[in-house]
Amino acid sequence: MSKPSYKPRLKTLNRRMLLRGASTCLALPWLEAMLPRSAAAAESTKVVPRMGMFYFGTGMNMREFYPEGYGKDAKMSRILKPLEEQRDQFTVLSGTSLSHGGGHDGAYPFATSIARGEKQTISPDQLAAEVQGKHTRFPSLQLSVKRGTGFGSQALATISWNRQGIPLAAENDPQTIFNHLFRPPNSQQLLQQSDEFRQRGSVLDAVLSDAKRLQTRLSQSDRQQLDQYFHSIREVETTLGREMDWSDRPKPKPNLDGFGDYEKAIAPEGNGKFVYDTYAKLMYDLIALAFQTDSTRVVSYVVRTELAGGVYPEFGVSKGYHELTHHGNDPKNLEELARVDTIYMQHWSHFLNRLASIREGEGTLLDNTLLGFSSGMGIGHSKDVLPTMISGGSGLGIRHQTHLQLKDNTPLSSLWQTMVERMGVNVDGEFQDSTGTIGELLA
Repeated sequence: MSKPSYKPRLKTLNRRMLLRGASTCLALPWLEAMLPRSAAAAESTKVVPRMGMFYFGTGMNMREFYPEGYGKDAKMSRILKPLEEQRDQFTVLSGTSLSHGGGHDGAYPFATSIARGEKQTISPDQLAAEVQGKHTRFPSLQLSVKRGTGFGSQALATISWNRQGIPLAAENDPQTIFNHLFRPPNSQQLLQQSDEFRQRGSVLDAVLSDAKRLQTRLSQSDRQQLDQYFHSIREVETTLGREMDWSDRPKPKPNLDGFGDYEKAIAPEGNGKFVYDTYAKLMYDLIALAFQTDSTRVVSYVVRTELAGGVYPEFGVSKGYHELTHHGNDPKNLEELARVDTIYMQHWSHFLNRLASIREGEGTLLDNTLLGFSSGMGIGHSKDVLPTMISGGSGLGIRHQTHLQLKDNTPLSSLWQTMVERMGVNVDGEFQDSTGTIGELLA
């Protein structure tokens, strides 16, 4: 008679338990066994969704971007070769377009479908932040290779827009971002922070009081303008309230084993020797750390802006990225363009590997994270042959197939709608110029 299998019942551990020996005491790290058994089971099945939107300015060499064939067995192109081992974690989408894309204004409609010069609206990442940002210290993070917004120029530095259509400034310094996320304030900073809270609160009270008195003396049109102003003030109030609420909660301390040195990080316009390979990995790893510690669940990142930059000395090419895109069918220009794009995909592979290396529940952080990237143009500054990919999210109901052919001129917004709905956003009515979610991606 076979002996019955025996599964020992795990005893719940005390969170304050210490390891004692050799006259020293070490606190145990957080372990699942420290949760009550029922709580541990609930924790293991809980899925926290994350989302990232990524912009690669000035397109890519589309002649060497799309895989050969369709479905899971599609053959990797030269540019996508670094992602061969991760083919089960992404889907390249052929057929996406931007109705106002092409040229060098593509960053403006990228996330909203609204052309440059027109009144913008809220971007998908901010829709997700309204739902998921209630649970995190930072509702969203805006990252870029260029600091600020770049608003008004073609080299837009952000793809995030609030409900008033105002661009949200991005940060590009890895050290600044790391400190923002994880560095606890010292006593002097805490005192200064407390003073700032009081001052900002007093200013808001005074502004609201004056604005309400003014409201009774305005025309209907002016009142509408004032209502928008009130909405902006309420946003500032909400932000202030959030900062005050989180100010007495300690920031997380991430495990940096295997990560780069954020104390010595150099921003693109900083002093010292800038190496893009180091910078790119630091930035992608910061996103992974922010997601892992649940500091935020929503990120946007302008990896490459339009026109300026895009190549670095270690890439070993002869021209700037924009100049290479005006290739004139010169084999050398096309080869160098593909070389640069391949380097960017090597960094994307690093990012996916980093997320996949972090265990979470019954899967990985990558399983619970939706990542979408594309551009405002394809090759030849086209608006309907875009380098579009969705990665991760298998735990959120995404079914990957390496290469998927969509209907010609499928709006890029259909991808954003698919992602935000997976993030728990209830899309009521029309979503930008989307034709609906991409059903072929859904499990």
